[in-house]
Amino acid sequence: MRILRDIFRRRLRSSLTIFGIAIGVFALVMLGSVAESMNRMVEGGTEYYAEKVMVSDDSGAGSMSVTPMSLSMIERIEEVEGVSRASASLSVLLDDLGAVQMGMPALIIGSDLRDRGFETFPLTLAEGRDLEPGDRRAAVVGADLVTRLEAEVGGEVELRGETFEVVGILGKTLTTPDSTVYVPLADAQDLFAEQLTAPVREALDIRDVATGLVVFHAEDVDSDELAARIEAEVADVRAVGPGAFEEQIGSMMGIFNSVIFGVGMIALVVGGLSVVNTMTMSVAERTREIGVRKAVGGSDGAIMRRFLGESALISTLGGGAGLALGALAIGALDAPGSAMAGTFLLSARLAAGSLAFAVALGVLAGAWPAWHAARLNPVEALRYE
Repeated sequence: MRILRDIFRRRLRSSLTIFGIAIGVFALVMLGSVAESMNRMVEGGTEYYAEKVMVSDDSGAGSMSVTPMSLSMIERIEEVEGVSRASASLSVLLDDLGAVQMGMPALIIGSDLRDRGFETFPLTLAEGRDLEPGDRRAAVVGADLVTRLEAEVGGEVELRGETFEVVGILGKTLTTPDSTVYVPLADAQDLFAEQLTAPVREALDIRDVATGLVVFHAEDVDSDELAARIEAEVADVRAVGPGAFEEQIGSMMGIFNSVIFGVGMIALVVGGLSVVNTMTMSVAERTREIGVRKAVGGSDGAIMRRFLGESALISTLGGGAGLALGALAIGALDAPGSAMAGTFLLSARLAAGSLAFAVALGVLAGAWPAWHAARLNPVEALRYE
């Protein structure tokens, strides 16, 4: 209580300093939660790619390609040694390109279901059932899209102007399936056709179209070696194995994390500078008090610990306030049905790390004023006006 009383001798100054720290921690929490969410999605993507190869048209971009390829490619791929099964998929954006969105785009993915029995990535159903052969106009909705689409098993949702019956709702995975609606391949082909110009649509056999293949390897076959073999033996395709995925995404996420946390820490360091200013002024205003303490036997260490305790408490109050504000903002922005749902992830390590960094920065910022206070000459301090 005594430390609190000393801190708030100048209430406005101390409050502004705490506010500066809070803003810095708030920025670090908000930006860091975006990075945490992206990292969690990448971790899920790495797990998803671990046992398979993604094949697309060689002018596309891996599994996210929208360049059409023929389903006849399945037979050519399955002739490659080491391939156990190939399954076709077709991806369509849930929203128009002009729609405002954060994070990964929401997708509609159609599948021929040939991956059943080969897929190892765990997807669980929270409600209802999975897609079955022969389904039409049926949909399984990812966890993050349930509120937004007002989806419920047995009800209907509208996907790009078309009505689908919801047969299942996926459990939370914290990766791409959360923002995906799964439909039969034929339905995805129809949605894909609607986005094409009339000449292109007429030139295509829409029932022979996919945007990618998921290839599963045989036992004791390395996925990356299989990807290289597919590219060497099958013309006009691009094959991406788990190693290439980790290398590409890992380098991108390294840069992304550095930028995000760099900006957040700059904001926090600026707040830390206000601690230096506040503690320096506090030492100047309490010089005579320091002189009295030293005159009655107060040690340098005790005085230094006193001021370090004040700077640490200021940073703790500011850090706690910033963390609370960040948690409230994330809760509002990441609410189910929000356009930003799934964009933020306030993990325990981010919360603890942000608060610990704020406190450490506050102690560091208060070190010089505390050292200066401890080194004051008691006689000179008592004469200070």
